[in-house]
Amino acid sequence: MARFTEPLLLFLVIFSPVLTDSPTEEIEVLALLPQNNSFLFSQSRVAPAIRYAQDRLRADHPGFHFNIHFEDSDQVNHALFALADRSCDRKPDLILGPVREYEAAGVVRLASHWHIPVISAGALATAFRDKQSEYSQLTRIAPSYVKMAEIFSAMFEHFTWRSALLLYEDDRRDRDCYFTLEGVHHLMDHYDMEVETIHQEPTFKYEDIFKTNLDMEVVIMCAGADRIREIMLAAHRRQLTNGSNMFFNVDLFNASSYGNGSWRRGDEFDDEARQAYASLNTVTLLRTVKPEYENFSMEMQRSTEELGLYGCDDCGNVNMFVEGFHDALVLYASALDECMKSGCTKKNGTEITSRMWNRTIEGIAGQVSIDANGDRVGDFSLMAMTNVETGSYEVVANYFGKNKSFQLLPALRSDHFTLKRRQEVPEKEKEVENPSCGLGVSALTGVTVGAVLGAVMLIAFYFFRKNYRITIQRRTRGDEPESVKHHQLREDSIRSNFSAA
Repeated sequence: MARFTEPLLLFLVIFSPVLTDSPTEEIEVLALLPQNNSFLFSQSRVAPAIRYAQDRLRADHPGFHFNIHFEDSDQVNHALFALADRSCDRKPDLILGPVREYEAAGVVRLASHWHIPVISAGALATAFRDKQSEYSQLTRIAPSYVKMAEIFSAMFEHFTWRSALLLYEDDRRDRDCYFTLEGVHHLMDHYDMEVETIHQEPTFKYEDIFKTNLDMEVVIMCAGADRIREIMLAAHRRQLTNGSNMFFNVDLFNASSYGNGSWRRGDEFDDEARQAYASLNTVTLLRTVKPEYENFSMEMQRSTEELGLYGCDDCGNVNMFVEGFHDALVLYASALDECMKSGCTKKNGTEITSRMWNRTIEGIAGQVSIDANGDRVGDFSLMAMTNVETGSYEVVANYFGKNKSFQLLPALRSDHFTLKRRQEVPEKEKEVENPSCGLGVSALTGVTVGAVLGAVMLIAFYFFRKNYRITIQRRTRGDEPESVKHHQLREDSIRSNFSAA
């Protein structure tokens, strides 16, 4: 027995690594992000999040080895050329990015032609909803602008608002705000809506915005923080912040460059701005608190500090782009693992993409749900100023995209979202409509006088006719039977015609 045991132990010692180690799958990933650190989604900003995901996946999927190749997408064609050049040697198995719409359009079209999965925390414009042909391989790991518009649709239905003015700042380059409010206009085109552009010229007068749009109940804005402040000051000076209008700004990126609801500047207009911002509400992404997210956030801040990124004002914050590209790698690994267990390979891009859709994973900040069209289901929060004295904001409502529910929190004041003129108008209408049936005072007077004169004329005509008949009867007493006969024939004719009718 011993002579068989020793060879067996020797065999196990020699070949145990081969028997226990799973085969490694080399996965080539092309990350198309700008090198310019002024962007919130620059390579230096996002790379630590992708590497954080790599470390997480080593434990969950030890057989996957991700080779990340970063390429610049700063210019419109840079990303497209980078994909074409790299594909001459070997096509990537996965593409992360690009973020900006114009760069993403060309890359996603080519990747869809080659059946390469693309996951982006950008490409949020309405046009990318079409996944039937040219964008068939695109999965959007961040909520699109149309998804964001769902919270406005829910609010309009809940508070019975009917009209809106859409104000957006157009930089004529990336056009983020244009695409943002395009999503609102696309989803809510059945409401009465007007659109105005906030120009960047120094001579632009913010007061002119409200001269021709006073009938709009709700004002939805997308612009930089300084622009938003100027607009709110202009609205306050025109007494539009007294509850007669609702004001909203959109801040999806947790960045002041897109308007984060901050009113304080340390200048002479701070007090006036604080009063104006009491009417300003902010729509942002819903945040969940997880212990792992706190660690992730601290690690991202440490990385940016080590790199010395001072090119943007918000480089110390963790925004949806950083979170999104972390979750993108986790989503892909989950779908690839499931696909390979079913017999497909990493080159079955269309199959892997389809398995990422209609799927929910645990992301770094909470659950990430992708719908049947490859778009992330969005959860959003509504913030409002709850303490006017201190100018502090608080979340007053949440919108959950998965079940399309609108949750009102205890901090919400219903009167804050009730239009004052909506309350006053019915009372005025009642005072006018009851006595005059919708007519003005002068018209009512004319009708009354006309009615009195008409009554006087009828009475006079009655007495005149009566006296005239008496006179005629006296003159023609001898012809009375013939007169009665003709009167009866006339009545019979009338009855006959009426009955036939």
